[in-house]
Amino acid sequence: MSSSETATRERVSNALNERADKIADRWVQLQLQRSEAGSGISEAELHEEADSVVAALSASLAGGLPVERVVTAHPELNRAITELSLRRARGGASPTDTSLAVLTLKEALLESVQESVRAADDALAVALLINRLLDAAGALSFNTYVEGREEIIGRQSRQLLELSTPVVRLWRHVLAVPLIGTLDTARTQVVMENLLQGIQDHEALVAIIDITAVPTVDTAVAQHLMQTVNAVRLMGADCVISGIRPPIAVTIAQLGIDLSSILTRSTLADALSVAIKITEGDQLRAEASAVR
Repeated sequence: MSSSETATRERVSNALNERADKIADRWVQLQLQRSEAGSGISEAELHEEADSVVAALSASLAGGLPVERVVTAHPELNRAITELSLRRARGGASPTDTSLAVLTLKEALLESVQESVRAADDALAVALLINRLLDAAGALSFNTYVEGREEIIGRQSRQLLELSTPVVRLWRHVLAVPLIGTLDTARTQVVMENLLQGIQDHEALVAIIDITAVPTVDTAVAQHLMQTVNAVRLMGADCVISGIRPPIAVTIAQLGIDLSSILTRSTLADALSVAIKITEGDQLRAEASAVR
């Protein structure tokens, strides 16, 4: 690090140390004026956030890390920028507004440093250093936002899948999963997990998979159904598929899909009737064994 860069770095560091509160307050003011805070972030939270970032920025410049690596390699500053970005992602702000909010700190910091800089060369050096430092912070905030948003969307998608595949207790030891829409790999996994957990929780003996609201059954859907049926059987329960309408029956026959090993019924009512008979038969056998 050259002596001139060291001197410039000290000027910025001194400004952060001596005017930390002023810089943080000015940063919050600029964000509020330009509506870069996004939704869900209160002014009090903005002040807390600004104090944290400014303090971390000051601590990072006190070390010997190169300016280009300060944001990514200094733990405290990296954490402060990351938390800011994730908070904005959860609040619903856009990634552009999030990175612009970080970049707005440039103006607040430059205003403060320029109060103690007179020479034009020194002012230019300070501006370049601040730009290098906060451009890296803006890039980190953008990337963190995108990654955090993807995680949130993934979690919400899974929650929607779980809501669309409820496990319903129809009778003692009888569960049902009414399927609506297309059955793909991801949804099959959710159905399987929820159904197996329900079988364990309710000590179910029969699970009914109702496909009345599934528009079409092709080879892929049939394979997904077979996987679910096999998993249910491994749990020691019987499985009945209901909702086999005439068009679906024709399609299954034309595709040569073999569902002969699976108990099927045309309606959920028929499937429930069969399930009750199965559970009553198991109960009678259990009572007979107890008498012996």
